[in-house]
Amino acid sequence: MSFQLAACAEMLWRDRPMAWRAARLKEMGFGVGLWNWPAWDVAALVKTGATFTIMNGYLQGRLTDAEGAEMLLASARETALVGKRLGVQRLNLHGTGLGDMGVPIPRIGSFAPGMMTRARDTLQRLCDLAEAEGVTFTLENLNPIDHPGCPFGATAEVLALVSAVNRPELRINLDLYHTQIGEGDLIRWTEACLPWIGEVQVADNPGRCEPGTGEINYAGVARALKGMGYAGPVGMEAFAKGDEEAALEAFRTAFTV
Repeated sequence: MSFQLAACAEMLWRDRPMAWRAARLKEMGFGVGLWNWPAWDVAALVKTGATFTIMNGYLQGRLTDAEGAEMLLASARETALVGKRLGVQRLNLHGTGLGDMGVPIPRIGSFAPGMMTRARDTLQRLCDLAEAEGVTFTLENLNPIDHPGCPFGATAEVLALVSAVNRPELRINLDLYHTQIGEGDLIRWTEACLPWIGEVQVADNPGRCEPGTGEINYAGVARALKGMGYAGPVGMEAFAKGDEEAALEAFRTAFTV
């Protein structure tokens, strides 16, 4: 198997305790992705011995203004300590906080002068924090349909920011479900982002379920990733259309090349 495969535990077996989900993913040979840590018993998750590949790296804040940057840095500092307890490999960021159903807080309809510069400065400060704490952050692209008004959500914007900062403490969480909705052209976007990718995330579209349930040729994407020399983590951030274990096996099959 070329890739380290993982799955978002928050989207699977939603009637089960989180520690059970993490343990089951470990038994099946998958790493574990998490969203917001305050909802879960961190000590119980540590005891599972699971490999936690990615976790939401902040609880509040934003890249676009001074007040939001201070909130983001304080939140990221607290979260980094929790991530270190879990051994999380990557702490994930977005351009702003996400509220109910993923709606950005606040929505930003257009870019004001200086926003890109402020975002770069905030990310440099986050990299300083990451270097001091020995952690890595990722910045994720988000699509404009599910997350309208999210600043720095487009794949091109995420690539521009991360490549401009260009530090090992900041990578791209390239979510191909979001790229498919926002831009399409998945393989070329993957090639463009490749030097800065920390993780690739996948779900099929429409429906945000496992590979094979929608329009994306994920087996072809997997072959292209291997051809590029990518051997990093691939996380299924998707719901199961039916049985969770069948969904995970479909994901494994698509990314076994």
